[in-house]
Amino acid sequence: MKSVFFSRFFILLPWVLIVIIMIDIDSKRTIRAPASARTGRAQRAARTGAPGIGSAQNQTALPVIYAITPTYTRPVQKAELTRLAHAFRQVPRFHWIVVEDSTTRTELVARFLARCGVPYTHLHVFTPRRFKRAGMPRATEQRNVALAWLRQHRSKRDAGVVFFADDDNTYSLELFEEHNYHRRMVDPCGFAVNLQVILANPRAQFKRRGSQPGMQESDFLKQITKVTDLEPKANNCTRVLVWHTRTEKPHLANEPKHRKDTVVIEV
Repeated sequence: MKSVFFSRFFILLPWVLIVIIMIDIDSKRTIRAPASARTGRAQRAARTGAPGIGSAQNQTALPVIYAITPTYTRPVQKAELTRLAHAFRQVPRFHWIVVEDSTTRTELVARFLARCGVPYTHLHVFTPRRFKRAGMPRATEQRNVALAWLRQHRSKRDAGVVFFADDDNTYSLELFEEHNYHRRMVDPCGFAVNLQVILANPRAQFKRRGSQPGMQESDFLKQITKVTDLEPKANNCTRVLVWHTRTEKPHLANEPKHRKDTVVIEV
């Protein structure tokens, strides 16, 4: 019996050792995975010229990013804001200024912001109907109200970056890593401005008169800076980090015809 036992033991021994070695190798890979992820972020930061923003030590030194988002009531409004919130809540030291084109703060946007997980300020201002004709610049009043809020609630002691984020765009997280490390102005498909530049130019605002559709941003920048102050990002503007991805409009023409109860569904 002993001879049979030892013969089987020595036959199984190599296989037992192989299994132990494989388990050990797999456990080492699991432990090293987070380090690999950190290395990836560090490599990306090296490409953009900015230090990684993942560690708590670096985050405390970051300026606050103030994202100004004009929005208006429509069936896809909540879907658009949800897409932005998923990106914004991953950005450290971020403050979202949402400005509704409305006479009051709507319940839908107020409920959404309260649950979105992003520090925010909720403002509103109504655009006069005479300015809502086709071909006229949009979101002028909303952007100016947000700028006025910054000038009233922030001072020269506050380090920050003011970023204009329309609600029908999609943003790469790399964009915000770059915004954290610039001096005055950047223009990576859209633009951001150092908060102190905004505060130092209290009369600068988005104008309706004299601005053509699509040119308001350029006219605004002329009030606060020169071309030599622009600081291109996204690898000298050779990479796309912002996409205009407006949500497709739903077909709701027949909805009133099929209403069978009084339940109100928030979309």
